[in-house]
Amino acid sequence: MTNFTANNPLLFFDGSWKEIERPAPQEVSINLYVNGKFWLTFKCSPFLIEMMAIGFLYNEHIISSKSDLAHVSTCENNSTVDIWLNYTVERPENWVKTSGCTGGQTSSAAFIEAVSDSNEIICPQIIIDQMLKLHTLQIQYHQTRGIHCSILTDGIEYDLVAEDIGRHNTIDKLAGQLLFDTRLWKRKILITSGRISSEMLQKSARVGASIVVTRTSPTQASIQSAAELQICLIGYARKNQFTVYSHPEKIASSIKVQENSTIVC
Repeated sequence: MTNFTANNPLLFFDGSWKEIERPAPQEVSINLYVNGKFWLTFKCSPFLIEMMAIGFLYNEHIISSKSDLAHVSTCENNSTVDIWLNYTVERPENWVKTSGCTGGQTSSAAFIEAVSDSNEIICPQIIIDQMLKLHTLQIQYHQTRGIHCSILTDGIEYDLVAEDIGRHNTIDKLAGQLLFDTRLWKRKILITSGRISSEMLQKSARVGASIVVTRTSPTQASIQSAAELQICLIGYARKNQFTVYSHPEKIASSIKVQENSTIVC
């Protein structure tokens, strides 16, 4: 057996060994400071870390727009994101450990907000096409595997993309990018590779996604939340099928289309 490195692991396949080129995804610790005080440490991938930190504060209802930010900087070795706000804010005393694969955290004070509804109905093919787009946009995944990807899309021309070892982090990164996006979004559809938990659903609602799609499974808690928040929750999306768990009326089907509704294909 030849010598190998972390970036060139050995593959055992069909009775034989061979060296392959596949670097493992990176995992780093990022400290978040707000107004000069330490808040928490993220376990994440080492890119879009400022957007992740900003998006985290947005998803936790600490900030509501980019105008709340006075200054954002990252230290030279990318181990700390320092965010100064235009107002004083207290660090939440209680952090709830989430079901994230890297041990995400959320404030017990965070709350879920309803997504404004519309009369638009999406054709099923848009869901299929956007899931296929997710696969093509997973640059880090194709290089390393073992990494999640989420996209925020209008289903036609607008896209934001985020990859991370933590599925929760991907939506924080999308939220951060969205705060600096000046385009007028007619609709927001969130497509992700990760399981949809109640916290994932909460973050999706915060960025205004009326349809949330995962390649895997939603949890029972997320299904209940989606039903309450007027979000169409879709799981097990593949190239030719998907399963709708809440608000199927948002997807064009044999269900009678309501009057004054607009079908988007």
